[in-house]
Amino acid sequence: MTILGWLQVALFVAVIALLVRPLGGYMTRLFSGERVLLTPVLRPLENALYWLGGVKAKEEQSWKGYALAMLAFNAAGFVLLYAILRLQHVLPLNPQGFAPMSDHLAFNTAVSFVTNTNWQSYGGETTLSHFSQMAGLTVQNFVSAGTGIALAVAFIRAFARSRADALGNFWVDLTRANLYVLLPISIVFALFLVWQGIPQTLDASATAATLEGGEQTLALGPVASQIAIKMLGTNGGGFFNANAAHPFENPTALSNFLQMVSIFAIGAALTNVLGRMVGDERQGWAILGAMGALFLVGVGVTYWAEAQANHALVTAGLDAAGGNMEGKEVRFGILSSALFAVVTTAASCGAVNAMHDSLMPLGGFITLFNMQLGEVIVGGVGAGLYGILLYIILAIFVAGLMVGRTPEYLGKKIEARDMKLTMLGLLVVPFAILGFTALASAMPEWRGALGGGPNDAGPHGFSEILYAYSSAGANNGSAFAGLTANTPFWNVTLGLAMLIGRFAMIVPMLAVAGSLAAKPKTPASSGTFPTHGPLFIGLLVGVILIMGGLTFFPALTLGPIAEHFAMLRGELY
Repeated sequence: MTILGWLQVALFVAVIALLVRPLGGYMTRLFSGERVLLTPVLRPLENALYWLGGVKAKEEQSWKGYALAMLAFNAAGFVLLYAILRLQHVLPLNPQGFAPMSDHLAFNTAVSFVTNTNWQSYGGETTLSHFSQMAGLTVQNFVSAGTGIALAVAFIRAFARSRADALGNFWVDLTRANLYVLLPISIVFALFLVWQGIPQTLDASATAATLEGGEQTLALGPVASQIAIKMLGTNGGGFFNANAAHPFENPTALSNFLQMVSIFAIGAALTNVLGRMVGDERQGWAILGAMGALFLVGVGVTYWAEAQANHALVTAGLDAAGGNMEGKEVRFGILSSALFAVVTTAASCGAVNAMHDSLMPLGGFITLFNMQLGEVIVGGVGAGLYGILLYIILAIFVAGLMVGRTPEYLGKKIEARDMKLTMLGLLVVPFAILGFTALASAMPEWRGALGGGPNDAGPHGFSEILYAYSSAGANNGSAFAGLTANTPFWNVTLGLAMLIGRFAMIVPMLAVAGSLAAKPKTPASSGTFPTHGPLFIGLLVGVILIMGGLTFFPALTLGPIAEHFAMLRGELY
């Protein structure tokens, strides 16, 4: 650990903090129906899209109407993407002549990108045509991220409105999220990435002469456009199998830094949108403060763990004084790899610039725990905010029990039905993660997927299974990379975990939002628990950690914690 390393962390935090208010103010005006900078240019296109889709922009929807529209749109997106993947051999822009995906892999991939997970059981440059990458995956990167933003805004309206029977219009929110936020920023970001050296071409490959006098074929394609939205929309699916460790996806230290910034930018700014819409920006800063505290602890533990010498290697008399460089790009080093790992698992992104399978046990513990908390530490665009709002409702309920008052947040009383729906939304992710992990651990398929080596039955092998379903259930998409998941069993079960983790949480959340929107706002009184100060931040962080610890600590004990103590005894996995 070095002073320079911590200065890089401080710079990252400072840049995110500086982006929160301007981006949050822009999105607040946009989703409030006010004029923004791009309105003169994009409003005619926006209205044309409503006309083509038969959308009545001024008609709002109840929570049920909002949910049905969201589910119908995502179901249609799944069918379209599945068809593209199964028919890519007869579709245009396939200069490599790739065959269609198998049925189970196409199911897994379509579910993955529709749910904003981007789990990849395939190598992009050896499996997908340019048409599949652009018309299939990149499109879903936009609309799945737009769906998350729209849902977050709908939940915010539930607290901002009083005695309302509607949460907004899903089609309008989705269109504005994509047209005014994701698309313009992605265009600028893609041009920056091209400048940094990322390819953007329809050519299939290029041939380069090696220093030995031979030839090497380099895979190419429309890379920059996909990388821009995969980071900004916290999608994470790489054009290349090596993801952000590949020099054509992440060529420089500057591209690496700004890719991390883009992962956090919108999710952090949405906390400011909440503060502005409810008329008290302090509420948004409090939420961001809780997120920031959890994030900095994760960075500190991971950076410390990766900077340490592997005790087992030292015991064996090997030099490991430089820290753990296994699985890391030399051009990024320990700090940039550790910071990227925490950012991507805190934000439901799934992009990686180092192999998480090679992290030290405590580094792997943090990446796992970030996902298992529901990825509410900034989280996926939109998903992080509505996820932590459910935790806030739980925290307020606990506070109300302690002081004997009816719990309320932002003037809305939290009642029994709200708590039942909140707990349903919070428990579906653990159900998906732990349920499928238990099933896979009991099935004979797991041994073959782990390679069948002598160490696969140990704690690290269990961690690979737990990580896969944590990544799927939390809609992250990263992997420990030691698991061969491209089989019918893994593709189907991981796909089901993604669906449960995404939509089985969204529907109860929207039901809570509908209930809260219909309630009157209660004016604050001397007995109201303030939700913008350090006490509330501490309570919220404590509830998140206790909930996550009680749910996942037994599984984590069998995985990374057991592996850490085994390493101290000189055993490696």
